[in-house]
Amino acid sequence: MKSLLKPILFGMLAAPLFSAVAQDNNTPINKIQVIGSHNSYKIAIESNLLDALAKLDTTNSVYGLQYEHIAIEKQLDMGLRNLEIDIHADSEGGKYAHPKGLDFVPPVAPYDPDGTMMKPGFKVFHIPDIDFRSQCMTFEDCLTKLRKWSEAHPDHVPVFITLEPKDGDITRFGTQPEKFTAKLFNEMDSVLFNVLGRDKIITPDMVKGNYATLEEAVLHNNWPKLKDARGKFLFILDNNSEKRDLYMEGYPSLKGRAVFVNAEPGTPEAAWLFRNEPDTDTDIKDLVKKGYIIRTRADAGTTEARNNDYTRFEKACNSGAQIITTDYYLPSKLFKSTYHISFKNNTFVRSNPVTGNTK
Repeated sequence: MKSLLKPILFGMLAAPLFSAVAQDNNTPINKIQVIGSHNSYKIAIESNLLDALAKLDTTNSVYGLQYEHIAIEKQLDMGLRNLEIDIHADSEGGKYAHPKGLDFVPPVAPYDPDGTMMKPGFKVFHIPDIDFRSQCMTFEDCLTKLRKWSEAHPDHVPVFITLEPKDGDITRFGTQPEKFTAKLFNEMDSVLFNVLGRDKIITPDMVKGNYATLEEAVLHNNWPKLKDARGKFLFILDNNSEKRDLYMEGYPSLKGRAVFVNAEPGTPEAAWLFRNEPDTDTDIKDLVKKGYIIRTRADAGTTEARNNDYTRFEKACNSGAQIITTDYYLPSKLFKSTYHISFKNNTFVRSNPVTGNTK
């Protein structure tokens, strides 16, 4: 997590308010700026487990996990228009049904009394065994919540969603995550199309249109206008190496895929990029001007919140990055801090300060 501008200080920024009633439907979606949440599904690690884990980690880095979120639907009700969902493959079911943290200290609340985690399918949580509490345990459940909310608010500004497929090494408690494969990525797309619905997703094909490549379309500002994007969602894969390449393989310009990827400029699939460090990622403004959509972060690891430091948020805002993620659209209830971010008048969508003055 990173820095934030205090609301009163933010009001001094020159960019105009992009209010719900003033939005220009002819504005392309890459010419707005939104605030959203990081690991949007996350329920806080219970304090006794967090403290026990801290004893195993003398750096106290585990306290960087000390954040939580309100229900996804309530975040959207507030006006947030970016979410992040982590998915873990569980082809046979039950792999993550009994997190080892439940045995490490007595749990303060029951975990999965309905046996949801025993069913096959993608599961949603942060870290196996230690950071496992989630508002929606399955990917299908998360998408169902999103579709129901969207159907109740059909004119909403499009919601940008980061999908992070997680696997990796065996955990210190013994859980071996299932490795993502081409088959699993195909299943991920099927879940998106079948549960959320094709009518709710802005795909790479829609942006590419008749251009030779997706990147060419982006550089010619072929993102849909708000009037065509309302009530819909866009997804990007949060990976820049092996899993990204596996998802792209055989799908030039992501033809037929549901999700954008973090492809580097100059490649056919480049459209939506991660530049998470507005302090040091000096190319953000230039990339935004060229037409790419950029995701950056206002805060990370609870650092800015604990220090009430809005510096990183200010830089993120001024960079023109269209998506700014935070863990603190509300002040923390887990430690003493007043840190929280929004645009002017507690809004979370506005005209882009770099490109929003042009169509």
